Amino acid sequence: MPRPGAGARTTVDHAALFDAAPSPFLVVDPQLVIVEVNRAYCASVGRSREELLGRFIFEAFPDNPDDLAGDGVANLRASLERARDTRRPDTMAVQKYDIPDPASGGFVERYWSPMNVPVAGVDGRTAFIVHRVEDVTDYVRQQAARRVDVARGEEWRRRVLEVEADLVARARELQALNAQLREAGEREREVALALQRAMLPAPDPCLDGLDVAVRYRPAENALFVGGDWFDVVELAEDAVALAVGDVVGKGLPAAAVMGQLRSALSAATHGADGPAEALDTLDRYARTVDGAPGTTVVQVRLDRARETIRYSRAGHLPPLLVTAAGEATFLEEGGGLPLGVDDPGEPRPEAEVALPRGATLVLYTDGLIERRGRPLDDGFAALAQTVGRHVALGVEALADAILDELRDDGAMPDDTALVVARSTG
Repeated sequence: MPRPGAGARTTVDHAALFDAAPSPFLVVDPQLVIVEVNRAYCASVGRSREELLGRFIFEAFPDNPDDLAGDGVANLRASLERARDTRRPDTMAVQKYDIPDPASGGFVERYWSPMNVPVAGVDGRTAFIVHRVEDVTDYVRQQAARRVDVARGEEWRRRVLEVEADLVARARELQALNAQLREAGEREREVALALQRAMLPAPDPCLDGLDVAVRYRPAENALFVGGDWFDVVELAEDAVALAVGDVVGKGLPAAAVMGQLRSALSAATHGADGPAEALDTLDRYARTVDGAPGTTVVQVRLDRARETIRYSRAGHLPPLLVTAAGEATFLEEGGGLPLGVDDPGEPRPEAEVALPRGATLVLYTDGLIERRGRPLDDGFAALAQTVGRHVALGVEALADAILDELRDDGAMPDDTALVVARSTG
């Protein structure tokens, strides 16, 4: 019998798996309308699939009008909307959420442990939310009804109940604190993104003999943006310097360090003889800036008159050079340590290669190709194949194609800076 994955391929009936799952699952669309349930969910709430599909979730499971202190509906709605809008899973504390009882026409007291997980569509936006819930009503009732041994006395029982009540209160406080932290993180993310955009302007579209496209994409499911950046500097004597870099850390501190290093490199580039000298100057500056050591950066100088590429890498991933015919080469020479991690000594290394007419150069940060659990070589191969397949596109369209095809399940898992340049002279 052939082994799975070794010539034989098993067809998986995902609908049957979902329906057979022992945990209760309900699926809603972005408008919170129920689109699917499994058998365990129907059994848990005492309703049939036909009774639930196509209904707004809070129409199918409304608030108990007799439970004036109940907040289960409000909490669940807030969690579903958070999962939908942030595209991140949202785990809730144990909730009291009474459900309608068709037999009596009233409500049945129930306690649940819910989790809401967004599922991205092809456009990267939330297409569905999977609501997984465990019924913990029996456990809560057993705890409430538990009787402590008479020998321990009424005082012991009172203290047990006080501790349990305190734990419930702390759980609710933790849920509220988590919501506040999420809101604060989102505000910081918005400020950091605004700072990133302000400090990463588009290059001059009128670079003689060179087409350049730049992109910055924040991680789509992360709370904090990173310190990725790009830079394009037009120099005298028919030369252009391109760079990308990645600051260690996240959020506003990383964005602020990114701005300082980008400005410093741009200034150093005008006075330096080449990329290695510019990075040496930047390295000395980085040692004076908190949060800058460990930054990786690569700079490439395109000399259109001499038709050469000079480049130097400070711990950064190698640029990709693709000819008009689609032949791909990673520029792996000129490598040195990241900024500020070693005492200054020998000058940074630099390498030079020919710049073929019509060739495309791609500079990028690690968010484009690195994926957890995947060899880095696979990421390099995917990038080379993508650029080679679309090399006939203009640089703007090519930049978009690279980002679209290398996204991970509809989302970019880490911040990414990208520069695509093509010699047209």
